[in-house]
Amino acid sequence: MKALGTLSMALLATGFVLAPHPVHAAQTAEWAVPDVDALPNDKFGKLVRRGRDIVNRTFAHVGPEVADPAKRYTGNNLSCSTCHLDAGTRKFGNGFVGTFANYPQYRGREDDIQSIEDRINGCMERSMAGKPMPVDGPEMRAMVAYFKFMSSGVPVGTQVAGTGLPKIAIIDRPADPVRGKEVYTQYCASCHGAEGQGVRVGKAGDAQGYVFPPLWGPDSYNNGAGMARVIMAARFIKYNMPKGVTHETPILDDEQAFDVAAYINSHTRPVKANLEADFPNRKNKVVDAFFPPYREGFTVEQHTYGPFKPIIAARERELNGK
Repeated sequence: MKALGTLSMALLATGFVLAPHPVHAAQTAEWAVPDVDALPNDKFGKLVRRGRDIVNRTFAHVGPEVADPAKRYTGNNLSCSTCHLDAGTRKFGNGFVGTFANYPQYRGREDDIQSIEDRINGCMERSMAGKPMPVDGPEMRAMVAYFKFMSSGVPVGTQVAGTGLPKIAIIDRPADPVRGKEVYTQYCASCHGAEGQGVRVGKAGDAQGYVFPPLWGPDSYNNGAGMARVIMAARFIKYNMPKGVTHETPILDDEQAFDVAAYINSHTRPVKANLEADFPNRKNKVVDAFFPPYREGFTVEQHTYGPFKPIIAARERELNGK
């Protein structure tokens, strides 16, 4: 159990949830994005390219403003590419390379084994603030085909270097929304607006989405999304924002990333029902999950903004049976 505790601390710092089963050494592979446009114009090539278009222009296919009411699955006008940058092809930008090769997989949030379709619908209900798509529907089939192609040549169970987000050092103090507002004004407001409502491509109702997405308010991700958690948001922001930044050229330091994440997530956004049912195996509950139940001795404020290191230590003791 000591080895398990050491590993869980490392994974926790990256935002991953440790599964309660034996840990095996995973194979690793280098980041290599397959060329979607090199596919022939046959049925499979067309399906993969449609999947990429749904990822890039989710709002135009299944958004709340599309003409066909039966296709309105998302509750906002974001796209999958809002969080999975460049249609999931950017290294350490929540990329999709190798993702398909790791499903089905155990997910601590549900304490269950999930398929790739389950995972997509999890995002539909949270980041997209909507409802599940039919698993046998044409949009889901296209997205799964795209994810499968993005894992071309990646053996099952292989971890690709560059997926997800890089680690970030957990700061010793609480994240500060007041300081975060200063960071936001300096680095974020020029794209996302002083009021965080983004910039539309056209006008409301035209199903054309945003040049720059809203970061809070009714057309943003809901409070059940991973980005609604401060550690996860700080990791994304530090290594991908402001626009033009990469994981190799960050501008913000760790404290600035935590503070601006706190500021963004201090605002009102859509509400995900029944959040308290997440992480039914309570030992899996991530430390920046701000919803109840809370670990004994820690407040909602600390689960929301930190400091997170004491909660990490308490979680370690739980996982080690102490």
